Amino acid sequence: MFTKKDIARLMIPLVIEQVLAVAIGMADTMMVSSCGEAAVSGVSLVDSINILLINIFSALATGGAIICSQFIGRDDKENTNKAAKQLIASVFLISSIIMVFCLFLNQSILSIVFPNTDKSVMDNCMTYFFWSAISYPFLGLYNAGAALFRSMGNSKITMIVSVAMNLLNIAGNAILIFGFNMGVAGAAIATLVSRIFGAVVMLWLLRFRSHGITIDSLTHWRLDFKLIRHILAIGIPNGLENGMFQIGKILVQGFVASYGTVAIAANAVANSIASVAVIPGAAVGLGMITIVGQCVGAQKFKEAKQYIFKLTGLAYAMMIVVNLLIVLLLNPLISLFSLSAETASITYELLLFHSIMSSILWPTAFTLPNGLRAANDVRFTMFVSVLSMWLCRIGLSYVLGTMLGMQVFGIWVAMTIDWVFRIIFFVIRICGNRWKKKAIQ
Repeated sequence: MFTKKDIARLMIPLVIEQVLAVAIGMADTMMVSSCGEAAVSGVSLVDSINILLINIFSALATGGAIICSQFIGRDDKENTNKAAKQLIASVFLISSIIMVFCLFLNQSILSIVFPNTDKSVMDNCMTYFFWSAISYPFLGLYNAGAALFRSMGNSKITMIVSVAMNLLNIAGNAILIFGFNMGVAGAAIATLVSRIFGAVVMLWLLRFRSHGITIDSLTHWRLDFKLIRHILAIGIPNGLENGMFQIGKILVQGFVASYGTVAIAANAVANSIASVAVIPGAAVGLGMITIVGQCVGAQKFKEAKQYIFKLTGLAYAMMIVVNLLIVLLLNPLISLFSLSAETASITYELLLFHSIMSSILWPTAFTLPNGLRAANDVRFTMFVSVLSMWLCRIGLSYVLGTMLGMQVFGIWVAMTIDWVFRIIFFVIRICGNRWKKKAIQ
């Protein structure tokens, strides 16, 4: 169903888009680092909550995108457009509720999640969390729109909008942080403005019939509970999976916070650079949802399985190249951040370990299961991911990091053990046939 040219046309913009998505986080971290390690730590802690919510929005968007991809595979344009409209409505409503909740319980949430945090770090957390919460509905709408364009195989649109958003965000960072000395508030406001821009542009583009999926009206909504149920049947397990994954990371972040500001800052910078290492795998995973989803919708399961393995192999090839470059450029990359010698040394160790292990394990642990999700086998991926998170990442983080005194490095070792656990179950599943019976009827 897809030629090499079709795959390249889909994947190249996705890789560029993912690079830019990571660039926005790195730009924030680097610019905020000029305000001190307390500011960097504050942004890092709040971002662990932000990533949790972003993944929930993305999971819901992915649920709609999988539905649309399978309808596209069946050449059912009417239901494709209906599903798209229900996705936009659902994501906006849920993200708005989360925004209100976070705005009113700002300090309470942060105090519960990060109880042992220094006051200077907590002050920065509260400021950054406030402005971040306001952006959630716009982020949800942008994610939904981007997922719909990907389901059409039109990743070029999402790349272009992402470029514009990132340029706007970086310019806002420079003006508000350096020009007006607004610190973490400046970084958060710049991100808010860029997300508003992205949401508005996506909704506007979805009104054009030439793109394939069309949302003809944004004012007259008629809920279709059957389609919403299909979307949520995929989105909720996917959201729970991503949500539990991020909750686990937040709990682990609490362990890191107890190790002191040096550990928090090293972990933050290492995570920022490590996110670059997994860009190819994440991009290929997004493309896999479109390709496998359309194959499953057309009942071409043999082709779907072939694409899952082929695209996972592509992710490996790309990630090996990227991680090799990161290893060669570790010292210059770390020097971009204003870190003490002790913090820089810990960051180096974490990134060297991550680059080696992610090249070996990450694509099979995270890219491959997107093929199962595209086939609507989301409950299995949710069960494995949640079990692995609690047994390996959280449990072993406490054992290795706190009990055995390995601190932040022990947490990263526990992370890679979590990857191995996932790989075992996902490979067994994809080699069987049960995932083929989960397609939308």
